[in-house]
Amino acid sequence: MSSSNRTGSSPLTVILTGIPSLPMSSYWMALPLCCLYLLMLPGNCTLLWMIKTDHSLHTSMYYFLSMLAMADLGLSLSTLPTTLAIFWFESTSLHFEACIVQMYFIHSFSAIKSGVLVAMVFDRFVAICYSLRYASVLTSSLIMKAGGGGIFMRGICVVLPIAILIKKIPFCRSCVLSHSFCLHQDMLRLVCGDVRVNSLYRLTAVILTKGLDSLTILPSYMMIIRAILNIVSQEARAKAFSTYISHLCAVLIFYIPLIGLSIIHRFGKHLPPLTHTLLADACLLVLPVLNPLVYSWKTKQILRWILILLCRRGTQQRV
Repeated sequence: MSSSNRTGSSPLTVILTGIPSLPMSSYWMALPLCCLYLLMLPGNCTLLWMIKTDHSLHTSMYYFLSMLAMADLGLSLSTLPTTLAIFWFESTSLHFEACIVQMYFIHSFSAIKSGVLVAMVFDRFVAICYSLRYASVLTSSLIMKAGGGGIFMRGICVVLPIAILIKKIPFCRSCVLSHSFCLHQDMLRLVCGDVRVNSLYRLTAVILTKGLDSLTILPSYMMIIRAILNIVSQEARAKAFSTYISHLCAVLIFYIPLIGLSIIHRFGKHLPPLTHTLLADACLLVLPVLNPLVYSWKTKQILRWILILLCRRGTQQRV
């Protein structure tokens, strides 16, 4: 195990941790993790391919869904190298700079995903509450500016100072992290110097991203529900409610574990380490698998594409 230099310099390596009470090289964990990654990669890539090739899906809702799939891919691929290395090869050491890079990408893609969910709420709000102005409001240029210039740049720029600040502070405890990947709140536990600036900026970054996003989502949902209940046609109401439910599921499966993880890191220090580990793994490993399933189940166009692909594959196998 490598420990840090007590003169104030950063450690050369950090030690990552697998699942507490399980052996480091555990095929019982490695195989399910591989299955999760194998579900995540084709699931999100299939979504991106369908949206790109089917011109009927070239609408704002599916553009934002493709951004969500890219954020999920980035989030999962950020954790994949260290997670599989631990459970397959017992490789727990990670260079400190590599740990900072992984931490940066994890938190950046998490902020990007939060921003995409807000954009999708706005899309459903305009589609349901101002359906006649939907096409004129959500134009392709606005979507590109909101997605590339707004959502992605916000996630990239807001998290960057976190990585810069943590590289400059001294680590004087044994550099053993609690997870199989690097998280900012986990790394701060190992610092022996003053972390007030880091903690303050982390709080600011959370407020500027997930805090503002959640405050935007809640009133938007209230207005969307009110608009759905005011729709006279039962068929139109069911259609609007179907698209609303799929997005609500995506928001809940992102925010509920994330809020739970933040609360546990802040107030649950007395809880078993297994609780921290499982909740963090659920946030970063399980959730990217669920979004393609949710939208495939609730969206007729995507479900139709999947059925066509399955039928083609079955025909080719018979031939």
